[in-house]
Amino acid sequence: MKKQLRSEFNSRQYMLAEDFELFYYSDPHFQSVGDHSHPYYEVYLFVEGRVDMLFSGRKRTLRPGDVIIVPPGTVHRAVIHGDETPYRRFVFWLSVPFCDALRAESETYLSAFDRASREKGLVLPMDLLAFNRLRGKLFALLEELSTDRLGRDAQIGLYVRDLMLFLSREAQQKPRAKAPRGVLSPYEAIVAYIADHLEEELSLDSLSRIFYLNKYYIVHLFQANAGLSPHQYIIKRRLSACCEAMLGGAGLAECCARCGFDNYSGFYRAFVREYGVSPSRYLRSQGVTQPAPAER
Repeated sequence: MKKQLRSEFNSRQYMLAEDFELFYYSDPHFQSVGDHSHPYYEVYLFVEGRVDMLFSGRKRTLRPGDVIIVPPGTVHRAVIHGDETPYRRFVFWLSVPFCDALRAESETYLSAFDRASREKGLVLPMDLLAFNRLRGKLFALLEELSTDRLGRDAQIGLYVRDLMLFLSREAQQKPRAKAPRGVLSPYEAIVAYIADHLEEELSLDSLSRIFYLNKYYIVHLFQANAGLSPHQYIIKRRLSACCEAMLGGAGLAECCARCGFDNYSGFYRAFVREYGVSPSRYLRSQGVTQPAPAER
């Protein structure tokens, strides 16, 4: 294990590189980041620690070797339990335009990612052999990224494609997980309702009426499960849906209406707070160009 390949954690949730970014984190004391989503794909390989991963209304208690592929716009959060062991994981971000370019070469590269998009997140548990193979591939890519050797760019391209193909083969070998039986918890039911009704009124009072729950209890549920207020969670889900729609070619005004924002100025302010850039600048960073309403 090469200490110099470790990344220093920061809470940045946007890409600086055009194509992909790879991190190897090992944190002895880690404060959980609240519910969030990205406009890009994330591949997460869990190595060590005591962690639950929450995504799309599901909870997964992680085991070493678990891989989670998180598609763009999927809200997720890692919940850390204790700090007696370091929290170690690999995090691999891939932009949508980069994945589209790989798809043009071969759809096989995106097989696991397409399945993750259909299922709103994909868990791939690895046996010891597969876990060690994948970890070795990630370390090899990290090492190549840190050097300036002859053929560096060509080798990096080969390593990335090898990783994508490896994940696609693993996904093909693992059947789709069956949905858990039984009744959804109140939090899961509310989250599912929000996902299906983003364009409608989703005030705390309306959720209280629909689910016959005290609104203060609803606030408690979201703070305990998402680390956010219901309003903050809804805004994040609406912004994620807007990003997904914009990348699919929808206009900004259409996105606002479709995702429940009353007006463009309110959407614009929320977008800048969440992503640190204007909607039009975000679209340009993803290789998408379209006319936007005046941004004030």
